[in-house]
Amino acid sequence: MVDVVKKIIPTKLLWVDLEMTGLDSQKDLILEVAVKITDFDFKVLANYEARVKHDKNKLIELFKANTWYRDQFPENQDIFLNNLDDAKDSKIVEAELIELVGHYFADEPAILAGNSIHADRGFIKNYWPTLDSKLNYRMLDVSSWKIVMNSKYHLEFEKNSNHRALDDIQASISELQFYLNWFNTNNERD
Repeated sequence: MVDVVKKIIPTKLLWVDLEMTGLDSQKDLILEVAVKITDFDFKVLANYEARVKHDKNKLIELFKANTWYRDQFPENQDIFLNNLDDAKDSKIVEAELIELVGHYFADEPAILAGNSIHADRGFIKNYWPTLDSKLNYRMLDVSSWKIVMNSKYHLEFEKNSNHRALDDIQASISELQFYLNWFNTNNERD
């Protein structure tokens, strides 16, 4: 007798965006995290947002080392440095995220979604390994869609980004909606 494993099809997406001091998950730090859980019609089921607490001197040192971030988003540096009292310890943030994932994805895979989500996943693996163990190995990367839509269909999504986590998630959701709407519109004509 063959055991049949029932394949569970996801009904929700775990949209995540992290703001970090740079892109090296081994030396840079997570500054803030935002999460939106949506269904596949992009109806928001839950939101989460937190800044992560760090030593101010360590942040200043990392900001100085990352000239791209410092030059592109100087106002963000001030936001993260001047609001450390409102930030949460990294272990608390991870525990809250695990609770959120457990509540909304109890019996189905928690599919990580976002733009260039592999970079965020690297930080999650390094700083929040217990959370990482709760996530499915599959991810929905909107930047992959961007490559296909730009290169094959010459379709471009105009995105304004201030590199704040919650705004970036909404932009990623809007971008995927844009591409899917384009397909739906073009399929109706055929």
